[in-house]
Amino acid sequence: MTTMTAAAAARATVYGYPRQGPNRELKKAIEGYWKGRVTADALRSTAAELRRTNWQELAEAGVDEVPTGDFSYYDHVLDTTVMVGAIPARHRGAVEADALDGYFAMARGTQDVAPLEMTKWFDTNYHYLVPELGPDTVFTADSTKQVAEVKEALALGLSARPVLVGPVTYLLLAKPAPGVPADFDPLTLLDRLLPVYAEVLADLRAAGAEWVQLDEPVLVQDRTPAELNAATRTYRDLGGLIDRPKLLVASYFDRLGDALPVLAKAPVEGLALDFAEAAAANLDALAAVGGLPGKRLVAGVVNGRNIWVNDLSASLATLGTLLGLADRVDVSASCSLLHVPLDSARERDIEPQILRWLAFAKQKTAEIVTLAKGLAQGTDTIAAELAANRANLASRTGSPITNDPAVRARAAAVTETDARRSQAYTERATAQRAHLGLPLLPTTTIGSFPQTGELRTARADLRAGRIDTAGYEERIKAEIQEVISFQEKTGLDVLVHGEAERNDMVQYFAEQLTGYLATQHGWVQSYGTRHVRPPILAGDISRPEPMTVRWTTYAQSLTSRPVKGMLTGPVTMLAWSFVRDDQPLGDTARQVALALREEVNDLEAAGTSVIQVDEPALRETLPLRTADRPAYLAWATEAFRLSTGGVRPDTQIHTHMCYAEFGDIVQAIDDLDADVISLEAARSHRQVARELAAHGYPREAGPGVYDIHSPRVPSTEEAADLLRTGLKAIPAERLWVNPDCGLKTRGWPETRASLENLVAAARTVREELPGA
Repeated sequence: MTTMTAAAAARATVYGYPRQGPNRELKKAIEGYWKGRVTADALRSTAAELRRTNWQELAEAGVDEVPTGDFSYYDHVLDTTVMVGAIPARHRGAVEADALDGYFAMARGTQDVAPLEMTKWFDTNYHYLVPELGPDTVFTADSTKQVAEVKEALALGLSARPVLVGPVTYLLLAKPAPGVPADFDPLTLLDRLLPVYAEVLADLRAAGAEWVQLDEPVLVQDRTPAELNAATRTYRDLGGLIDRPKLLVASYFDRLGDALPVLAKAPVEGLALDFAEAAAANLDALAAVGGLPGKRLVAGVVNGRNIWVNDLSASLATLGTLLGLADRVDVSASCSLLHVPLDSARERDIEPQILRWLAFAKQKTAEIVTLAKGLAQGTDTIAAELAANRANLASRTGSPITNDPAVRARAAAVTETDARRSQAYTERATAQRAHLGLPLLPTTTIGSFPQTGELRTARADLRAGRIDTAGYEERIKAEIQEVISFQEKTGLDVLVHGEAERNDMVQYFAEQLTGYLATQHGWVQSYGTRHVRPPILAGDISRPEPMTVRWTTYAQSLTSRPVKGMLTGPVTMLAWSFVRDDQPLGDTARQVALALREEVNDLEAAGTSVIQVDEPALRETLPLRTADRPAYLAWATEAFRLSTGGVRPDTQIHTHMCYAEFGDIVQAIDDLDADVISLEAARSHRQVARELAAHGYPREAGPGVYDIHSPRVPSTEEAADLLRTGLKAIPAERLWVNPDCGLKTRGWPETRASLENLVAAARTVREELPGA
């Protein structure tokens, strides 16, 4: 096919779309189902309506081929586990009794059955449910969901492409099931899994699917020869099937690297690559393998993970280069639009001059359609769009919001000494033990307590003007009093104020820092029914006034026990925001760190002896390629130390991390030089405690004993057993007792019961220690 013919054939498509609906209808329906207020049929009806609305909106916008199968009640990897029949033994009874309830039992657990482990989807803030596999795993095909959804879309008269997690990615994301040796390699199950995928592909072809997309994002990571060989075998075998649709293999989030020649040679009809995160690298790699003659290339030139308007002219130049490298070039976002909010047009509180810089899912869809039109019909047909786009880009570049000379000068003046504590940990630990007087196995929580309906109502009443600020603050004070009183009665050693005044751990601070923008409707799925509104980091960062001192000091006035000051760390402030793309991330992190340093110093001056600076996103933001990691970890750990480096030796600095693979960053955890780290460990079977011990981690740690992402209440003995396991890796004088994460999403009854059991477990195990 000639370049001119390839251009004329260009079409617009996307890999996935936000699931929740404009007003989070899916979240409300699912949570209503869990509480018994919504029937299963009503939930399914809501889901079907959301799917139909999404597809029709995409088609009306000009998208030529809509995705199916990306919609999920909880998680698309969990959907894949159902599709291939890899149901853990402990969940099979629930799934057989009721498929929907069994599905949610795998996701959330029950009082009697633990859920699947949950962790981050590559370097995003989306969480997936980790498959559990072993040598006895038997795969069986169940394409019910995938077939039903493609039929729904086809019945609407749409061209539909089912999107599935690819078999290599599925196996490489899996872990050994409980009781299976830790060195078991799920990839050894590939030959069992491929026939199941073959059956699903045949079912989808029979249902009318012309194309099926198989997502293989694991291939943008460093892969061993054996893993690349598995990819070769996978797409040789699937491509060689007779009874199948055309196959589009998609990869995203980074450059494809050594896997590109594998996929380019495979007998599949198309590849989808990321030209937003890794444009130059993927372009060079495509040229090096001689392009994709005879194949379809879906070019992800619109960034699917950030919210800035696309540079349409630059994207058209990339697409023009790609025309000579494939038989057909289609236009898409770089990944599923699941990772961005739905519609920036709904934002009424953002200044119009700034709003023009932003593109959420609907606006990105319009950009994709515009680019496909320009590629197929010529740039004259989109001249007005190109002119408006140039003006929007110039408006952002020239705005004073993006450049504060005072902030930049302060960041430039930072020295290495600023990012170091004045004394070594061993000396600090002695001072802190004398100052705080804590017992062995001290108990604490991570920070937040349940956000009750009364709190949400008070916040809504304040926004609506039904109560004034003074009335709202009295409600916050009452909540803090209740939280402090409960913790004292329960017997916790280091208390928290509960964060009643905070809507979100990043947004709360973003609203008080210059350079940030907050949205009203910018919801993005984090996991299951948990959605967040990431703030937008638009300009240089500074702190006009203290942000947390007032409420922390008030809480401390209610008790003689230490109350932790609670802050969100600089890397997490970036990771859980939509970051600016016009300067290096390390420069932005340093600006945030300096603002947090002021807050840390003010907390200490106000009498706060324990200060927690959370960095749950440190692992999440780790580059996918090993070669890119040292530079990231250098600025990330420096930013944390810059935030905390100005305190006295007897002030104890905590940090917290959750739901990630920590083994890759144990040295970085050490480099943070925090006095205490608390980590998620309940679902991952205390793996992190073993990893810390193997590293020789010298400071204090609290691997969680209470999984807060499940409604189940851990018994005292269960928590005690986890503590005993922790003691095998971490000595008693350095082991803390805490939940996995904050308690914001939990209800008060389960929180009370769980924390009472946690404290009882700590007391039980203390009494077992030598010399007790």
